[in-house]
Amino acid sequence: MSRTHRLVVAVSVTGLLATACGGTGGGGQRAASVGQEAGTPGTPVAGQAAERVAAAVLPDSASPSPSQSPSPSPSASPSPSAQASGPGPAPLASIGPGERMVRVLALNGYVEWGGTDPKVSWVGEFEKTTGCKVSLKSYDPSRDDGAGVPAPSSFDVISAPPEVAGRLIAERKAAPLNTALLPGYGEIPKRLRESSAEDGRVYGVPYLWGLNEVLYDSSEVEPDGADAIFEDEGPVMFRDSPLSLADAALVLRDRGARIKDPFKLTPDQLDAAAELFDKPDKRVFWSDPIDVVKGFATGSVRLAQATPYHRDVLSRGDRPVRAVGDRPVTGWVDSWLVSAQAAHPSCAYRWLTWTSSADVQRQASAWTGFAPANPSACTGRARRVCVDYRVGEPGAFKGVYFAVRPADYDQWIARWSQVAG
Repeated sequence: MSRTHRLVVAVSVTGLLATACGGTGGGGQRAASVGQEAGTPGTPVAGQAAERVAAAVLPDSASPSPSQSPSPSPSASPSPSAQASGPGPAPLASIGPGERMVRVLALNGYVEWGGTDPKVSWVGEFEKTTGCKVSLKSYDPSRDDGAGVPAPSSFDVISAPPEVAGRLIAERKAAPLNTALLPGYGEIPKRLRESSAEDGRVYGVPYLWGLNEVLYDSSEVEPDGADAIFEDEGPVMFRDSPLSLADAALVLRDRGARIKDPFKLTPDQLDAAAELFDKPDKRVFWSDPIDVVKGFATGSVRLAQATPYHRDVLSRGDRPVRAVGDRPVTGWVDSWLVSAQAAHPSCAYRWLTWTSSADVQRQASAWTGFAPANPSACTGRARRVCVDYRVGEPGAFKGVYFAVRPADYDQWIARWSQVAG
């Protein structure tokens, strides 16, 4: 098959693969015990299915393994007046016999039950082992008004990116956790566990995590550092997220700005970060990770803000794509939270224990291309992902600023809307 033919095929199958990867939502009840909300929009997850797109746009020698999911687009932070007051709910004291059901609200691709690929499921065995039937729905966290996240009364557990988690915690809509009831919680590195802790309480169990890095086509450009993505004549690609402003803040700090934490910026620093994106005709913003692969495969971009998995897929597809080796970088941790109004708390805790196990995280990491929170998951198909992220290695987190929901996140959204339109 010629390269041109492969590109045509890639374009023609993108819609199909977006569906396979969770980008277009489901179609009603899919299985006896697992219900998928019909037509739910969501952030596309590359998943192992995205290998088909990579195979279509990359040379025949490419045989990419599990694919990379983008960090889900954020939900707006509440205004100060929206912050809840009072102590909030108490942690669960003990796990009962179970309520025979758990309502799971997940980012697309984060819970697979065999509907996308019969060989990919980490739900059936959970139901068989625990007796808790899973009612599964997906959600779209990208709505800037926060409406993308359903009411806490509608779910027991939710997979949440940092911005959504921060919102739920701030509004007392997430329940603090009794980690003594969660076997294996201590196996998760402390740095990841800290991402969902606040005021001495733990609110989330880390599930998957990722990093941002600047990739470049070495046949086109040889950048000196990460700031090259802002200086290059383009075209260049950025992740379409307000938190991309934090990556710009790291560049400002490298240039002498007094910035301690890229997610805690003064109004002037936030303005300066937005000003780095000053070439709108040369900037492309992506939300689907497949776009990054296609951009480099077709030579339509020179640099991109992307992930280690993008680099791995492209390099094994014989594309001369490298990563700027600079640190610090930004990253994120996606965690499982329990609703403060959970109707099935015992089954919810069983779900948290299940999804933090090495076996489940191995499957989830291989499917999404994110790094597993549990280092013991780094075998089989997840091994390559772990190598990309240096999971378990000393210094794996050195120079990484994990995202938190900025206190003034509405201002971040406003600045980003000016940048990306």
